[in-house]
Amino acid sequence: MSNVGKLWKITGTATVLVLLAVGGWLFFRANKPVQQTGTSIQFAPTTAAEGQFARAEGLREFSFPLDHGPHPDFQTEWWYYTGNLQTVEGRRFGYELTFFRRALTPQPESADDGSDWRTSQVYLAHFALSDIETQDFHYQEKISRGAAGLAGSKGAPVYEVWLEDWSVREVGADRYALSANTEGYGLELELMDVKGSILQGNHGYSQKGVEAGNASYYTSQTRLESSGKLRIGEDTLNVSGLSWMDHEFSTSALSVGQVGWNWFAIQLDDGSELMLFTLQREDGSLDSFNAGTIIEKDGTTRTLGSADFKINVRETWRSPYSGAEYPAGWEITIPNEGIRLNINPLMPDQELNTFITYWEGAVEIQGDRSGVPVSGFGYVELTGYAESMQGKF
Repeated sequence: MSNVGKLWKITGTATVLVLLAVGGWLFFRANKPVQQTGTSIQFAPTTAAEGQFARAEGLREFSFPLDHGPHPDFQTEWWYYTGNLQTVEGRRFGYELTFFRRALTPQPESADDGSDWRTSQVYLAHFALSDIETQDFHYQEKISRGAAGLAGSKGAPVYEVWLEDWSVREVGADRYALSANTEGYGLELELMDVKGSILQGNHGYSQKGVEAGNASYYTSQTRLESSGKLRIGEDTLNVSGLSWMDHEFSTSALSVGQVGWNWFAIQLDDGSELMLFTLQREDGSLDSFNAGTIIEKDGTTRTLGSADFKINVRETWRSPYSGAEYPAGWEITIPNEGIRLNINPLMPDQELNTFITYWEGAVEIQGDRSGVPVSGFGYVELTGYAESMQGKF
């Protein structure tokens, strides 16, 4: 669908469940060893109290590939795939395929309740495609109950997340198949993880606010070599490029005064990646819990705090659909790392008007690191501009 014909699709459940599913939107591999290191790690228990969801309140142990799968003790979980692709001729595309899981009750489900349709889990998915050559942005939304095979997730015996015919599944060691199709466009990719699981934040514990449990468990696969076929209209194209996967689970909400966030996933041609997020406050200021991670070519990581980086907005774009004014060009500096990057959207209109209105789009990067030129591509997510995210959780 084009900007003129933007639409959404709801399947298999009532509208009230849509709202419940979207309510978990905030929290924002592979058999290779985790690259983040540390000493004297104290793990916190994450067992849920009776009648309550588990909360992210300290470090936990991760075991992959099992932890790619669902964590139903937590209320909210999402698997987030974005990527930049191109044809042999150089025609560029960006894509987003995101799955959200939202638990409606902390009570465990009974395997013998007599109904294949009964569930406490709702799944929501977004599939978007940015056609850079034509400047057309296409997206669709689906929702379904996590029952009767309509939608679900698992970490064993193989990792898989699906909602009807949209899916990501493990097909071999460090290899995944991504598939999503709509009437107007579709994508079939094979993803090869070349770095293994990256633990964001403090060994996978990502604090978002001062309140106890206002945090998520956050892992990524930051360099997924991607190849396959992209269908748009009547054309089927061979494409290749790089993808990024984020996986978070939590039971939490925005802190008082927080209205949204800016998230950057940057893949550079020197083999490194950079993840940054800033949390916006209702008075326009940035929160002190901003954070990031530098992932080196060999997979080692360094965490960044709010004082370690600066993001200056250079341009803005106003949506003709929502009326929101979004940042549309940034300069990122990380002085202690000698990093200076200019980031620009590959096209201005990459706004999704779904149950939550937000901007999610492909970007290109030019800059230098310690005086050496670097370039690359990535993805940026912007929320809190069209509407406050406060109260959505």
